[in-house]
Amino acid sequence: MLAASGLSLSVLGGCLFVTDTTRVNPDVFAAEVTPVWNEKVAPPPPATPADKFKNLFTGSRVQGYGMPATDPLTTSAMPAAVSPGGPVAVMAAAQPSPFSRPPQAALYQQTRDEGHTINALPLDRIDRRLLRQEVAYVTNERPGTIVVDTRAHYLYLVEGEGRAMRYGVGLGKQGFAWQGRGTIQFKRKWPRWTPSDEMVGRQPDLKHFASAEGGLEPGLNNPLGARALYIFKNGKDTLYRIHGTPDWQSVGKAVSSGCVRMFNHDVIDLYNRAGERAEIVVL
Repeated sequence: MLAASGLSLSVLGGCLFVTDTTRVNPDVFAAEVTPVWNEKVAPPPPATPADKFKNLFTGSRVQGYGMPATDPLTTSAMPAAVSPGGPVAVMAAAQPSPFSRPPQAALYQQTRDEGHTINALPLDRIDRRLLRQEVAYVTNERPGTIVVDTRAHYLYLVEGEGRAMRYGVGLGKQGFAWQGRGTIQFKRKWPRWTPSDEMVGRQPDLKHFASAEGGLEPGLNNPLGARALYIFKNGKDTLYRIHGTPDWQSVGKAVSSGCVRMFNHDVIDLYNRAGERAEIVVL
């Protein structure tokens, strides 16, 4: 009765309860795990499309993005790499990542202009807020209008649709003395500098630069820099200028003389963007 019952249960369970005594036999176990040297080796699986890219981004010729590298704006050099479990392996000098440099670096590199060489600006010594950049700027002024914010030391070129190109500026006494609306009557590349009669009266050593003497030759040491934009009001010269400067450290500051000073790189950019007879507002 019990045997019949046990048999029926084994059938219902789908298997027969048969004890395999060979699984505990040491000789059988040894035979099963002994290496078989003539066994055929299965072929490698077919290559997947991703495999061909596996070593694409390795090697000494690859740019070292994300790795410290020698850069004109930094003094650190790329360190040697340590291979896992091995000796130190000196890596080939990688190209600096374009993301390791400020986005404006290309705007302020050394450049040739009208026969003059303008040196690159030392961006690590300049407040980044003073660098040229497009910003949100809500205003009622028409696109193409120049707005000088004397308090914040910014110059905006209105682009419309709530945007403007912003430049850092330095302001001299003349820059604070005049406010209101005017027009860019004309623009000049690498202008001559002629100090006013009032300035010559205060500084007699400037007499040989007076207008009667022809002014100071254009060049890198000229106080007007690479470009000058001359501001008139009601057809009269305000003696107020937007101009470049060889003294890049004066940008963003209040200086002893001059009007609106800009980095030479920036005043060239403004000169190219500003239209003929552009309107200007000085706040």
